[in-house]
Amino acid sequence: MKKRYGIIIIVLLMLISSTIGLADAESVYLIPVKGNINGVTQSIVNDGIKEAETSGASIIIFDIDTYGGFIHSAERIKNDIIKTSLPTVSYVNNKAESAGVLIALASEKLVMSKTATIGSAETIPRDEKTLSLWVSILRDTAQYRNRDEQIVASMADSSIEIKDVIEKGRLLNLTTKEAEKLEFIDYSAESVNEILSTENKASAEIVEPKISAKNRIADILTNPIINTLLLIIGFVGAVVELFMPGFGLGGVLSILGFGLFFAGNIISGNAEWMSLVLFILGGILIFIEMLIPGFGLPGISGIVLLVMGLVSAMKDITQGLLSLSIAIIIAAIVAIIVVKKGFESPLMKKIVLGKNLDTESAKPETINTFDIIGKEGKSMTILRPSGTIDIDGVRYDALTEGDFIPQGVDIKVIRVIGTKIFVRRA
Repeated sequence: MKKRYGIIIIVLLMLISSTIGLADAESVYLIPVKGNINGVTQSIVNDGIKEAETSGASIIIFDIDTYGGFIHSAERIKNDIIKTSLPTVSYVNNKAESAGVLIALASEKLVMSKTATIGSAETIPRDEKTLSLWVSILRDTAQYRNRDEQIVASMADSSIEIKDVIEKGRLLNLTTKEAEKLEFIDYSAESVNEILSTENKASAEIVEPKISAKNRIADILTNPIINTLLLIIGFVGAVVELFMPGFGLGGVLSILGFGLFFAGNIISGNAEWMSLVLFILGGILIFIEMLIPGFGLPGISGIVLLVMGLVSAMKDITQGLLSLSIAIIIAAIVAIIVVKKGFESPLMKKIVLGKNLDTESAKPETINTFDIIGKEGKSMTILRPSGTIDIDGVRYDALTEGDFIPQGVDIKVIRVIGTKIFVRRA
């Protein structure tokens, strides 16, 4: 009996000791803040902080390596970091430039690797209103974390001069040694493990939070280069569709390009649904303009709304206009090539309408299309630039040289190239 009680006591002691061991186990969350700072970055940081709080982490380390990004996203990340009750450390692993400065300041402790830099936080565009707001946000955060606000302000405002630190007319950017000398950072560290050792958490488990598939995809789609590429696909697809009958490859590419562009920016938080609404309204107005002769208010309004929708979806107006300009230029070049050369190329012969005889009696092989050169007829459909015409009771698929010809207008055949019939207004 005594032996049985002894075994039970030993088992209980083992269970208690294992429970105490589990309770004493520490975890440190390492949350990445890398690449372009945008809505996706904010979502990743926010999700990581919530996961760390739920799991009972002992500390959060933000692994920072960024050239900056959107101010509004950086401010939200700063607020998320300040709100958490867990101890926080910003580790500038390589660089914290521009908007990255604010994120680095947000944590309780600021640590830099031996070869890191921090600074150059001037806004783009550098108008007085935006710069003043940005500098005040930086100052406020520096004051909250007991860091030198003048040093922080001089990183964003080149008009600030600090004796023996930075002269007027230049933005401050500190190396690790300079930051240590100015006591701007708490200390330097070669690695995360060195930080843990300094914080007396060398035995803690390093946990990297899971990044959702949605955030991973959105992060790729919101890359400025990918954004520009998607706009190019959207516009080039629209141009190709414009020169093709019905709905085909061009339309699919256009929808895919613009669809992924808005999906990525909306998911990331860079764009609101209103941007997509403006774009769709603009497209509808442009389509209406194509149905009527001339160019008037619907077309102008459509272009304005379409541009507003695309640019506002990228938040950064400068980057938005640059991406949009590149896409439009490339689409215009494609349009010129298609109009001038495309119809004679083997590729376009496969995808652009050829001749189609829509009568019961007439057969394509019995009619010589060269005989209709110079003849007049009517446009049976809108030519934009492809459509259907009627000459002497026979219907043909025809093309203009890029001009818009409404339905029911007198037309004249100007030339025939292979099976392609080119017309203009009579």
